[in-house]
Amino acid sequence: MNAQVQLLKVIRTLLPKETSLNDEISKILDISYDAAHRRISMKSKFSIEETVLLCNHFGISMDMLFSNQHKVLFSKTKEVQSLEDLTLYFKDSVSYIKEFKNTNATMYYSAKDIPLFYTIGGTLLSKFKLYVWLNLLIGKDNITPFESFQLTQQLQEYTSELQSIYNDLSIHEIWNDTTINSSIQQIFYFFESGLLNIDNALYLYEDVKNILKVLEDKCSKNTSQYHLYYNELLILNNSVLISKEEKKKLFLPYTMLGYFITDDAQTTTNASSYFLHQIKNSKSLNLSGTRDRKLFFNKAYQKIDYYIQKVNNHFSIEF
Repeated sequence: MNAQVQLLKVIRTLLPKETSLNDEISKILDISYDAAHRRISMKSKFSIEETVLLCNHFGISMDMLFSNQHKVLFSKTKEVQSLEDLTLYFKDSVSYIKEFKNTNATMYYSAKDIPLFYTIGGTLLSKFKLYVWLNLLIGKDNITPFESFQLTQQLQEYTSELQSIYNDLSIHEIWNDTTINSSIQQIFYFFESGLLNIDNALYLYEDVKNILKVLEDKCSKNTSQYHLYYNELLILNNSVLISKEEKKKLFLPYTMLGYFITDDAQTTTNASSYFLHQIKNSKSLNLSGTRDRKLFFNKAYQKIDYYIQKVNNHFSIEF
């Protein structure tokens, strides 16, 4: 279907029946009634600028107009090369998902790593993860110690706002036995490199434990707000789908923090089916018995205890 015809068709569905399409186009584009009529009757074409203006005004995804089953348009998150970039990354992240706040939306998260939302928001671990992301993405030769790292007020505000949106959603997360691995290995790596002191390393491991304890408690209560699934075979990738009745948005990772983002209807519908299929083939830690839930969490606690022992024994000398 012609893109202009498709755009007008979508706009008609969004307008009240008594509203004149001609009047709306004329008003939004600031053109005459006759000029609007010529566009609606296909005697003249929308310019690129007019198309963008109409899509922005009505909240229409341009994916719908210009993609086909083999091509999808994506936006992407801010590239991070400085602390300022990291601040803008979280500012943009808030803008991508704030439309789902207070909407009874559902988030599906394929947790290759501990979900970002648990590692932001005021704890020592949240500061450490920001420190890790910044240094690994910038790739500086001379990394300052963690204890010298300072967060800006703006960065803290954006991460807290992002976490508050997450807390308002119904959450479905798929984890496996390796989900916590990168975080606990990062702590030991920076400790062993002399960039993190022993006291903070031990505090960070306790923070990871506390995240797990909170999730274990949520699972045991089996509320509708939080669902955790265990899949020992699925390769997870940190992809995220947020869904409400009239809209879905998919986030696909391409770097450590970088995501491609689309709300293309067919793509997000397919992603939703995929997530639901994987959940069906996973073990619900909310609905499983106490034994299965304890086995999963105890295995994770044991991993953390192993690294705590490695930290405590690191400077011991055997003769």
